[in-house]
Amino acid sequence: MNSASLRRLVSFAALAATFPSWTFAADGFFVTGYGPRQKALAGASVADGRDGMAAAVNPATIVGLDRQYAIGVTASLAYRGYSTTGLPRVVAPGDVRSGRSWTPIPNTGSIRPIDADSAWSFVSFSNGGINSAYDVRNFRAPLGGPYGGGFAGVDIRQAFFSINYARRFHTAIGPITIGFAPTIAAQMVNVQGLKALAPYSTNPWEMSDMGFDWSFGGGVRLGLLWGITDQLRFGLSGSTPMLMSPLDKYSGLFAQQGRFDIPAQLQAGFAYDLTPDFTLMADWRHIFYSAVPAIGNGGGPLRLRSLGVGTGLDYRDTDSASFGVEWRATPGLALRAGYHYSTVPLHARSLNFAALATSVAKHHLGAGFNYAVTKNSSFDFALLWAFKNSVSGYEAIPQTATLPFGRINTAATINVWAYGGAFTVGYNYKFDADDDSWLPTHF
Repeated sequence: MNSASLRRLVSFAALAATFPSWTFAADGFFVTGYGPRQKALAGASVADGRDGMAAAVNPATIVGLDRQYAIGVTASLAYRGYSTTGLPRVVAPGDVRSGRSWTPIPNTGSIRPIDADSAWSFVSFSNGGINSAYDVRNFRAPLGGPYGGGFAGVDIRQAFFSINYARRFHTAIGPITIGFAPTIAAQMVNVQGLKALAPYSTNPWEMSDMGFDWSFGGGVRLGLLWGITDQLRFGLSGSTPMLMSPLDKYSGLFAQQGRFDIPAQLQAGFAYDLTPDFTLMADWRHIFYSAVPAIGNGGGPLRLRSLGVGTGLDYRDTDSASFGVEWRATPGLALRAGYHYSTVPLHARSLNFAALATSVAKHHLGAGFNYAVTKNSSFDFALLWAFKNSVSGYEAIPQTATLPFGRINTAATINVWAYGGAFTVGYNYKFDADDDSWLPTHF
C-alpha cells in the first residue's frame, strides 16, 4: 500500500470514528469512559477490565479475558453557553447559547488471547473533542456573532487507534501484568467567527474560517495490573503526549504555528471483589493540559501578533476521582453505577473565548447494565450525566494603541456554563472456546 493510499485509509477511518464529535461528560475534552461499561461506572475501571473496550483504559487488563468483540455508540447531549453582566467590550452581551446539542460517538474493541498469560487487543475510541456553534444573532460589530466575525464555533475531533499487547508475570508479590499499546491519533479542527481578531495574529490569513484541517500523530500507552490478593487489584495506566502534525490552516491561531498536541494522562486505581459477584472500584486521573502550549499557555489579555506564537486556551491540569460498583446479579445480568468528580481546567481570568471550548463539568453520575440474550451475545446500556456548573470572571480587553498591555474590564462579567450527558448502547460477542473463526458463526 503506498503512502497516499494509507493516508486516505487513515483519514476515512478517523472520520468514521469521530463524526460528529462533541461530548460534555468529560474532564476538559477527555471523555469520562470510552465504552458503555466504563461510562456506567463513571470512568472507574483501570484495575478491573472485563469487556472488549478494557484496553482503552488500561491495556494490561485484557489478559485472562475471553476472546470477544465489542461495538457501541454514545449519544451525547450538551447544553452550553455564556451570559454577561455590565458592559462587555469584546464579547456579545446577553445570554448567548450554543447550538449542536446532540451528536453520536462510536467505539469498537476486540480481544484475542494468545495463551493463559498473554493477549492482544485492538481498540478505536474518541475523546469526543470540542464542539460549539453560535449564530450571528448574538451581535457584536462588525459582522455579528459573539466576537464580531459572524457565525462562531470550534470543532475539534480526536480519534485513537491502538493495537495492544499484554503479558502476565507470576512473581513473589503476586501476578503482575504489563500492557503496551502503540497508538495512532487523528484529529480534525475547524474554527469560525474569529476574523475580527486578525490584528492579533501572526498570520491573519490562516486563523479563522478555513474549514476543516487534518492532523496526524501518535504516542504510546502503557498499563500495569497487580493482583495484590485474590480479591484486591491495583491498576496503573498512562499515555505519552500524542505528538501531532501542525494544523497549517490554523497556523495563525494555535501556538507554535498550528501545533495542537494531545496531552499526556495518568490514571491509577484499585478494584476489590467484596464477593465473587460484587466489585468496588476507585480511580484517579490526571491530565497534563498545561504541558501543551496551544492548550496550557495563557490566553489574555490578547497582545498584538500573539496568536499563532504563544497564546493558548489557558487550561490548567485536571484531577478527577471515579468511584464505581458492579453487581453481577445473575450469569446474564450485571448492574453498574458510578460517581465522578473533576476539577475544572478553565481559569476565571481567561473567559473571553471560553464559550468556544466550554469545559466546566465537575459532578457526574453514571448507571447502566449488561444483559446477555444468549451465551455469546449481550447488550450494554449506560447513562452518564454531568450536572450544571459555571465559571465567572471579568472580561479581558486586548492590547490596543492606547492600552499597550490590555486591561481587565471590571465593568463586565462573563459567566460560562454547561451541563449535559451521554447515553451509550453497545453489543458484545464472546466466541466459543473452540471457535477460531474471524467472524461470528452464530449468535
